[in-house]
Amino acid sequence: MRPTIDEYFMEIATIVAKRSTCLRNQVGAVIVKDKRILSTGYNGAPRNLAHCLDIGCIRQQNNIASGTRHELCRAVHAEQNAIIQAALHGVSIENATIYCTHQPCILCAKMLINARIEKVVFGVVYPDTEALDFFDKAGVKVEQLALCSP
Repeated sequence: MRPTIDEYFMEIATIVAKRSTCLRNQVGAVIVKDKRILSTGYNGAPRNLAHCLDIGCIRQQNNIASGTRHELCRAVHAEQNAIIQAALHGVSIENATIYCTHQPCILCAKMLINARIEKVVFGVVYPDTEALDFFDKAGVKVEQLALCSP
């Protein structure tokens, strides 16, 4: 059966997530405008730094709960990497839609709001209701869409 446009881009985000080097959550993001992919990102360590796959996870080692203490993580989030890639290549993401395998956290929500993302489509709920509240107050459309089976 032919997927909807949202299902199509969410499936691509799922594939992008497979590049993740995070031991806890493999997250992918795809920024789209006018049915065209502008940028992608997955979560992993900053450029030229060791990946958690190679040296272990600081968050696991310190029993840090999901959705808390975002600063205690080696990874750059998928949404952040998608925004960074667009900026590096001079691609405007204003009024675009981002498809994320996971609901953005509050840090990513603030960045997406300021990047003028128009709509967020996510798969897995993340334990950060404050992010959803920020999107609502900023007028960013948010929609949950079930992830495709691998």
